[in-house]
Amino acid sequence: MNPRQSGLAAPCHNRNPDVSEDEDKDENPETPSLEERTTKSGRLPGNRYVKLHRSEGFRRRGDRYIADEDLLEPESAAGRAYEAVRRFLFGKRLTMEAEETERLSVLTGLAILGSDNISSSAYATEEAMRVLALAGIGAFVFLTPISIAIVGVLAIVILSQSQVIQAYPNGGGSYIVTSDNLGTLPGLVAASALLIDYVLTVATSTAAGVYAISSFVPALQSDAVAIGIAFIAILMVGNLRGVREAGLIFAGPTYLYVLSLAGLILFGVFKVVTGDIPPAALPPNPFPPDGELSLAGLAGALLILRAFASGSVGLTGSEAIANGVPSMEKDERRKATITLVLMGATFAALFLGLTFLAQTIGTIPDRLEAESLNSLVTRSLVGMSPFYYLVQGSTAVILALAANTGFTGFPRLASVLANDRFMPRQFAYRGERLAFSFGIVALAAASALVLAVNQGSVTKLIPFYTIGVFLAITLAQTGLVRRWRRLRSPGWQWRAALNGLGAVVTGIVLVVVLIAKAPEGAWLIVLIIPVLVTLLLAIHRHYMEVQDALVIERLDEPAPPMRAPVVIVPVGRLDRSSAQAIAFARSISPAVRAVHVATSEDSAREFRKRWDAWAGHVPLEIIESPYRSLVPPVLKYIDRIAERDSERPITVVLASFVPHSWWEWLLHSQTALRLKASLLFRPNTIVIDVPYHIDDGHEDHRH
Repeated sequence: MNPRQSGLAAPCHNRNPDVSEDEDKDENPETPSLEERTTKSGRLPGNRYVKLHRSEGFRRRGDRYIADEDLLEPESAAGRAYEAVRRFLFGKRLTMEAEETERLSVLTGLAILGSDNISSSAYATEEAMRVLALAGIGAFVFLTPISIAIVGVLAIVILSQSQVIQAYPNGGGSYIVTSDNLGTLPGLVAASALLIDYVLTVATSTAAGVYAISSFVPALQSDAVAIGIAFIAILMVGNLRGVREAGLIFAGPTYLYVLSLAGLILFGVFKVVTGDIPPAALPPNPFPPDGELSLAGLAGALLILRAFASGSVGLTGSEAIANGVPSMEKDERRKATITLVLMGATFAALFLGLTFLAQTIGTIPDRLEAESLNSLVTRSLVGMSPFYYLVQGSTAVILALAANTGFTGFPRLASVLANDRFMPRQFAYRGERLAFSFGIVALAAASALVLAVNQGSVTKLIPFYTIGVFLAITLAQTGLVRRWRRLRSPGWQWRAALNGLGAVVTGIVLVVVLIAKAPEGAWLIVLIIPVLVTLLLAIHRHYMEVQDALVIERLDEPAPPMRAPVVIVPVGRLDRSSAQAIAFARSISPAVRAVHVATSEDSAREFRKRWDAWAGHVPLEIIESPYRSLVPPVLKYIDRIAERDSERPITVVLASFVPHSWWEWLLHSQTALRLKASLLFRPNTIVIDVPYHIDDGHEDHRH
């Protein structure tokens, strides 16, 4: 084999034969490298080879090293146990090259991106009926027109969102569309609305899932919040395993719900067509036949608008696919569009079917949310049969898993905002499974808090829901109209007309929802969005200031010269740890001074005597602190030294004793750690920690 191809040795010709192998081992012995080179004599006179000895855990690729996964394996028993648990929960680490395999097909994409919209068919009808019930059971006559109107709006939204997919296939959805066409501030309004909506998606879907469970297991009603938080934790772990694996996990429950509810609707329609309409199951806490409000005049019109606004919760999740186009398999535009259409058609069929059966059978919702409308309709048709438990079980699971739409959309949107420097950089980092781990954990914490504050009630969460999504979609559709008018590409007229219609319709729905739900607290969202936009702008301003301060405008500009620093070594006692710190300090600067804080005159005198007898040859300053304060005197001492020579940096070298285990670490005062924390934000100050390790034989191991 050619030695150059082996990667282990290479011929070296025309070398000086008088150079010994020992002299040729390392071209620069002062600078350690991951590769050690030794020369070997070849078979022919004057022919020599350089053999490369690489460090374990690294492999070379061109002009760089690749860190192997073995480097991440822990060495301690506790670390290996943690790694085993981590791998069981989250799976094997994935390389960046594996990202292409972590894409969603149409089937898994419908389950993971469309579950929020599809699952809302389980409670959208009930939310509209709850409002109409305030005017009495007779007001349910408006349920069918309201449902048809909701499906009509959804159709327009889907057509409009398909244009977002075609124009902006790189993700970001409403934020990218709005920023690109309407400007930064409207884009941040859209982003803030979506971030809020994703949090509410997780909280509301989880609450609805628990509500479905407690409908047939009433004993669990008192533990609704705890069960909901447990569901959120499970979803968090599932998404930390990666988008593709989460899709495979959640696909089964989604399609089980669709098939079971579709089967129930077909069975119910058959019974209605054949004239065998069953009696309606009575809820535990029915609404009174005669409502408290009248449908006459303006009050009646507002009540109907409120019912439409509550039922419009079924439109949530319609933007998720357009936001998550990059997570689809290749030919992302086409597959995302197919998934979007399938999502809308599935929701419409289930929503209208359940509405038809509820109105035909005469089912009324439970006033105190003790049993869901879905459960009442199912119980009316099949009783407490095994099929009832199949429908309710699948409904409960998909409602909980529908929160996964938020776990898909929030981290991706947050990563886009982080890359644009409107959110902390941590949101842009991918975890070991290529998921945006920081965003997933942040979403889980925020949604769990919202769920707990609202006591796990779907009805309490609904008023805050849908506002964000309608605001974001309206802004995005308006932005697309401007885009088509600016580009004037072939077919721009019908595209602009379609998106204009979408903007008008969703804008009207947004106004209706805001007016109808304002008495229930929807105005809070209107206040939160400006606060969130202000926060995003403040983060962006900080990042831009940091960039202006750190950026190197000319790459040929030499590094600025720096004088040797003034080195201060706080010394608590004279031992091996402080001696090592002083030795290190002397290696980086000739201007080294030790400082000791004594709590009494006797201890100061004793320390001076011991120091003068030591062969360290470093000046010592002793500060007597009669009030037994240690850190503040050292900080003030550093300030005074810096004032005397402000042009030279101050370097503080801290001696740090490192015990064998964490519990031994608790036995020490950690003065160095407290001093390091106090110096963290001090300008023109360098803090160096010099750890001192000992083994069980009490022999020093210096690193």
